[in-house]
Amino acid sequence: MVYRYSRIAAVLTVTLVALLGYTQMQQGGRKYNPATEITISGVVDDVVQNQGKRGRTGTHVTLKSGSDVMTVHLGPSAFLDNNNFTVNKGDKVRVTGSKVQLGGKDVVIAREIKKADQVLTLRDEQGLPKWRGARKGPRT
Repeated sequence: MVYRYSRIAAVLTVTLVALLGYTQMQQGGRKYNPATEITISGVVDDVVQNQGKRGRTGTHVTLKSGSDVMTVHLGPSAFLDNNNFTVNKGDKVRVTGSKVQLGGKDVVIAREIKKADQVLTLRDEQGLPKWRGARKGPRT
């Protein structure tokens, strides 16, 4: 009888862990793929504040690197503000992130951005957002 209950508990634990991992990837990692991670350097050509589905504002930049132009999704504007990190047109930056397709276009979901001597880590190496853990306890 004890064996049966411990086996049921084990199955429930594995299921719960799998569901939590899936939920975190859906909410946090979204389409971040560590296998497609790149590092690009360039000059910020444009900064856009987009309002998301949940009413939060996210910061996106257009980065020019030579003749290449890439849209970079940084993260919630409030997270950048809370970390005293600003990005302006004309800033030289280096971004490490996952190059993915969103809406049929190549974009980079930033994991880290560096400007001069300032570095902001936005996501962990699996792509889970740093702002999630700060808001609701350790979910990263």
